[in-house]
Amino acid sequence: MKFQHLLVAVVMLGVAVWAQQPASGTGRYDADIQQRVTKLLASKSKWKNITATTDDAIVTLTGTVEVYIDKLDAGRKVDKVEHVDGVRNHVEVTSSASDSDLQSKLSDKLAYDRIGQGITFNALTLSIQNGVATVGGDVRDYSSRDSALAIVETTPGVKDVIDNINVLPTSPFDDDLRIRVARAIYGSPALSRYAIDPQRPIRIIVDNGNVTLYGVVSSQLDKQVAETQARSVPHVFSVKNELVVAGKQNK
Repeated sequence: MKFQHLLVAVVMLGVAVWAQQPASGTGRYDADIQQRVTKLLASKSKWKNITATTDDAIVTLTGTVEVYIDKLDAGRKVDKVEHVDGVRNHVEVTSSASDSDLQSKLSDKLAYDRIGQGITFNALTLSIQNGVATVGGDVRDYSSRDSALAIVETTPGVKDVIDNINVLPTSPFDDDLRIRVARAIYGSPALSRYAIDPQRPIRIIVDNGNVTLYGVVSSQLDKQVAETQARSVPHVFSVKNELVVAGKQNK
């Protein structure tokens, strides 16, 4: 009987001690996290208007930055601080740029991105609404996607970025078709003048042997010739012609 009473007493003591211990994931590290994050944010002038609060190892960032990439960088750096379980990034980008100005500026930058690195085989779309840039379309590889996003994220005035870019599957067969279709189109005497434009006005997307043409050409005849040239390449399964004739984009 005494042994049973002793056992119960030990168990009760253990329960009491366990109950006093902070559970995993509680705020026992909050003070240390707050100190580290505050020091981190103070280390960069671009984060001078960001403040942080910590609750149960979750850091909430508020305030403002001038460029969207600074918001992303702050969140990424804070997330790597020891004992941080997550980051709520509520930082806002200060901007007076209009959507039309951003659309024009970014469209021009993206049109010339990746010159000499397969620009012909990327076709991007862009829309701006209340400072939020949505980037879509198809690209040949992840480097092309990352390059496009970097341009948008570092452009002053952009408040947020939505990535809808589709990276096409790796395929030696498609790579071979890309080269041969490009040669057929840009090597055509009727279309050779487009080859001297570094932005490559006729973009060629190849997905599992299916070709889609994007871009802007000078005439309906050029549009038809481009499609005919693409269809003439052996092993092309299909051709979809999305080329736009200059002057008709908004009609």
